[in-house]
Amino acid sequence: MGLGGVNLTQLLIILVIVILVFGTKKLKNIGSDLGGALKGFKSAMKEEDGNSQKSQAQIEDENDTFDVKAEKVEDPAEEKQV
Repeated sequence: MGLGGVNLTQLLIILVIVILVFGTKKLKNIGSDLGGALKGFKSAMKEEDGNSQKSQAQIEDENDTFDVKAEKVEDPAEEKQV
């Protein structure tokens, strides 16, 4: 017994049928397209991770240099009651 009740001979038969249906050139193209998609996905994830770390550093720098002054804001409702 192999994967989920499928043994080695059954896997080989399935592989032969797939090769006969699609052909080796089509399978090669599908494999290269899938590999390219995975490579692009990995590079996008690394880029996004680098951007999030860069953004976090920029936020910390901005917090260090950001000066906040508090101002008193009068409530217009208080003026009407007088």
